[in-house]
Amino acid sequence: MAELEFTPTPEQYAWTFGGVAPVREVEPGTVMRLWCDDAFGGRIRAVTDLPSAVLDARFLNPQTGPFAVRGAEPGDTLVLHLVDLTPAREWGASTLVPFFGGLTGTDRTALLDDPLPELTWIYELDRARNTVTFVARRSDFSVDLPVAPMLGTVGVAPAAREVRSSLTPDAFGGNMDTPEMRAGVTCYLPVNEPGALFSVGDGHYRQGEGESCGTAVEGAMDVTLIVELVKADVAPAPLWPRIESDEELITVGSSRPLEDAWRIGQKEMISWLGTLHGLDRLDAYELLTQISLAPLANVVDTNYSAVTKVSKAFLPRVDPYGGLHADLRARAASL
Repeated sequence: MAELEFTPTPEQYAWTFGGVAPVREVEPGTVMRLWCDDAFGGRIRAVTDLPSAVLDARFLNPQTGPFAVRGAEPGDTLVLHLVDLTPAREWGASTLVPFFGGLTGTDRTALLDDPLPELTWIYELDRARNTVTFVARRSDFSVDLPVAPMLGTVGVAPAAREVRSSLTPDAFGGNMDTPEMRAGVTCYLPVNEPGALFSVGDGHYRQGEGESCGTAVEGAMDVTLIVELVKADVAPAPLWPRIESDEELITVGSSRPLEDAWRIGQKEMISWLGTLHGLDRLDAYELLTQISLAPLANVVDTNYSAVTKVSKAFLPRVDPYGGLHADLRARAASL
């Protein structure tokens, strides 16, 4: 397998999905070893670093990419298999940002309440124990939490030459902030522009479902992935992001209000079940009602993201995309 290593300089960061020239072109089947900065661009390193003092809202969620995939055309499906996610720093950071988060007034939920006070937490990484440590700011409480690396952002250029902030999730993927985007999964995204122009970033050393306060344990990440391509004449592209693990099929919808994000994920899973099993959409709807899980991804971004999951244990043996996930898992094991 061809391999590419790439560590961007700060001048090479992408701050949007779409509107950015590719930094490299890769062939389908390439193993990519990438470095991704954290959502703060490494500017928050101590509890004394406050967002209003050190961050610029124009430069959040730096992306590594975009990468053009040779042969990718609109209507195809970009396939990204996450082989490994490893923390690239010895610490992660999390903050309270004024007028941002699930339990405060925001620019979208306009309230007369004052903003919550700015606070920063630093989580020290213990590689030997594979933990990060939460240390309370206002008491002597602390607790070690298992590291669970994930990528908050995985996406392609949007359709119709649209340019979207790297803080935004939508049909192109983007800042979905779902813990399902972890090592061992395969992500399927619609190709909207020639080359797909995909980027990844926003490493989280761990995050709860919903990302309640708006920030996870944000940390730089070493990422190994395999890129593949499914042409439109083999299978139509999904309308919204799909994820496959060894145990589950997963769809992600992003919108506001939250119910609409959930509806998108549910409808996309009904479509996927129909394709895989030849189910009429009402039969698929009934089956989904009995077997789906619907965890939140984020309730804080410009769009909210909701996940629909179905266990493969409930389904007859059908391999999406011709068993591509299993093939990629085998390739990853050989690295």
